[in-house]
Amino acid sequence: MALHHRLTLAFLALLTSAFAALAQTAAPAAPPVPAAPAEAASAPAAAASAAAPAPAPQASLDTRVQDLKAEVIRLNRDLLILEEELLYPAGTQVAVFVSMDVGRLFELESVQIKLDDKVISQHLYTAQEVQALHRGGVQRVFVGNLKTGTHSIDAFFTGRGPHERDYKRGTTLKFDKGTEPRYIELRIKDSLAKLQPEFEVKTWQ
Repeated sequence: MALHHRLTLAFLALLTSAFAALAQTAAPAAPPVPAAPAEAASAPAAAASAAAPAPAPQASLDTRVQDLKAEVIRLNRDLLILEEELLYPAGTQVAVFVSMDVGRLFELESVQIKLDDKVISQHLYTAQEVQALHRGGVQRVFVGNLKTGTHSIDAFFTGRGPHERDYKRGTTLKFDKGTEPRYIELRIKDSLAKLQPEFEVKTWQ
């Protein structure tokens, strides 16, 4: 918790620095102070030089602002990772993913997942999400805590199968949860021999 508090304070400090730098960029430059008449008469060249100060190095300030923005993004990512580690410790963590291996024989519409007969995730897919899975994307649909022991996971897929027919299929897997995090993949793949989609569940640590 102390580390999380320090990261939060650092994150706020960086935000403050970034806003201050942005404000400095937007603030108008102060007008030059005119030279005294006597000085202007005795040293016109010096007065002209004082009346036109050199502009601030805008490029270096912009670079600093961009560096601060990048640091804020990095720190925010670290905070999210730390928050997930605090909420889901490695000893009890379980995560479920959906992926496609080709998947041309099945147009995915929705998935429902049960863990130990309790619904933990339901998702309706958009066309863009299905395209992302076709391109090799992996979707994390659930992350949570699970005690050690034997558990079962059930996944139900609905969509359009071969010949544009409504298709619903379920698959089940029993697995053991130890003291290491457990990752479960629900994979949709094509069976060219059967000309049917297949659904499999695999686990890894």
